[in-house]
Amino acid sequence: QVQLTETGGGTVQTGGSLRLSCKVSGYTFRVNCMAWFRQVPGQKREGLTAMHTSGAKPYYVDSVKGRFTVSRDSATDTVYLQMNDLRPDDTAVYYCAAKEALPFYCHTATDQSFADFAVWGQGTQVTVGA
Repeated sequence: QVQLTETGGGTVQTGGSLRLSCKVSGYTFRVNCMAWFRQVPGQKREGLTAMHTSGAKPYYVDSVKGRFTVSRDSATDTVYLQMNDLRPDDTAVYYCAAKEALPFYCHTATDQSFADFAVWGQGTQVTVGA
């Protein structure tokens, strides 16, 4: 099995930055597409970014392009989400997720993308104050 453990959430002011971490453990060879989602209570889970371990160009949703950056440390099997210029509407619970997929299918572009990911972390709260 694969386990994902997120850390790094918290509260920041508008314009601030946070870096989320997602440690992958267990049978890490079974997943090669890592993604970040977020969810506000009562709303659908939104896919933000996805990256493939092959090094293919990561996917980003328009709302975070230029502000969020996904990266991976292969030595520690940790995926990061660097979030800059945070806004109040970025407030949500953030989740990392993983699946096995070809690079072409490693994205969060559709409303149902979350259903394709088999492994999820527990979530970490990010709150951005005005």
